Amino acid sequence: MNALLDFVRDHPTLTSWAVGASIATFVLSALLLPIAVGALPAEYFVGDHPPRPAWTQRYLRTWRLVQVLKNVAGAVLLLIGLAMLVLPGQGILTLLAALVLLDLPKKRALEQKIVRRPTIHRALNWIRARRGREPFVLPPDGE
Repeated sequence: MNALLDFVRDHPTLTSWAVGASIATFVLSALLLPIAVGALPAEYFVGDHPPRPAWTQRYLRTWRLVQVLKNVAGAVLLLIGLAMLVLPGQGILTLLAALVLLDLPKKRALEQKIVRRPTIHRALNWIRARRGREPFVLPPDGE
């Protein structure tokens, strides 16, 4: 514990950045989570791949740029989240935000497994109901 306190004292700028990133991550997640959950189609979790927006066919280069920027943001959040595991901040929350943004192998199966949990499914559908959206359709267990 003393080593951590010494690190914080010896690196005030880094600690300030970590605390600021923690607060920003917490506020942004609280504001953006309901918007994101409400914007997804009800069938989002059904199938091997999430549905792509219709505009991506017409603006393929823009879609690819968005994907690259999304993954870069996810990588930055991953590094910040890892740092916040030992520094002050919302490390776990930041790591979860990073995983949402990153395109990783087997991520879809993990998303589907998580959303099948009754408490998670109820919470997501509660958010959707508050935004006037229909509940999420769950994928079959074999998918």
